[in-house]
Amino acid sequence: MSTEASTMERKGTVSAKSNMQQRYPLIILGIALLTVPFWLPLLGGYTDLASRVLIFALAAMGLNLLLGFTGGLSFGHAAYFGLGSYGTGLMLANYTHSTLLSILVGTVVGGVAATLLGPIAVRRRGIYFSMITIAIGQMFYFIAVRWNSFTGGEDGLTGFSRQPIHLPGYTIDLHSTNYYYLVLICFAGGAWLLWTILNSPLGHLFVAIRENQKRLTFLGIRVDLYIAISFAISGFVVALAGSLDALLDNFTSPDNLRYTLSGNLLIICVLGGMRNFWGPLVGAFIFVLVQDYVSSITQNWMTVIGLIFILSVIFFPLGVMGFFRKRSRA
Repeated sequence: MSTEASTMERKGTVSAKSNMQQRYPLIILGIALLTVPFWLPLLGGYTDLASRVLIFALAAMGLNLLLGFTGGLSFGHAAYFGLGSYGTGLMLANYTHSTLLSILVGTVVGGVAATLLGPIAVRRRGIYFSMITIAIGQMFYFIAVRWNSFTGGEDGLTGFSRQPIHLPGYTIDLHSTNYYYLVLICFAGGAWLLWTILNSPLGHLFVAIRENQKRLTFLGIRVDLYIAISFAISGFVVALAGSLDALLDNFTSPDNLRYTLSGNLLIICVLGGMRNFWGPLVGAFIFVLVQDYVSSITQNWMTVIGLIFILSVIFFPLGVMGFFRKRSRA
């Protein structure tokens, strides 16, 4: 009995140490994100750049739920990013002065669209699934371009700006630093939601679908239903990111609905690592920083992004996070 007790105690100690080792990077990441406005300017950056990294990371993490963990390659998730962006902008421009309500409405608009359109896309597999998603995305793009009186057409939607948040006895002015912390709170909430889902039985089922759809179908599981659920959750998270993006620049345009943005989100996922939870954050960091720096030098910044993407696929097929994870196991 004493031997068994000591063995169990050792196992418990090892497990506790392992949990702490897994938490250390997360704690460091949290401290780094919380202190960004203090150390980033010392490196020549600015707070809005950090906000953009988190916004694109959140959008890529939402897409990665479908792409990396469920196995569905979507080229049309810019539609839900753009719908979130337009929903928030139109609310502030025409209906309300509440920033939080506008973000909520934008998120719901994009998320509901994904919920309704997802079952249509999941009727097909492989390249046909991808083609349906890109067709849906382009449909919303052309609606935004043509509906000048409502969306501003090709010139984009203006006439709105983020408004102070009024709390009982206190008002928060959303200047650059405060808005970063609002984005950080939304990012943390979205990451927590995705982490909780992926570590639940539903998340394990998503991964099982990615690994072997046919086997699950033979077991009597409605694979289409669960892919549609993943599609819907992904759409809500991407729409939240789109809502935050509209408020970052106080502007939105049909470019936020275009397939090129969907391609950028895919590049971010691949760069960071599709099958790693924090991969999209690393990919967004690389993508946004390269875009910001290279675009200040030349208009052909996408050429540099394309070259980085090609080199990543050749030398880091698992993404940056996948590469370091593989090295740590070796």
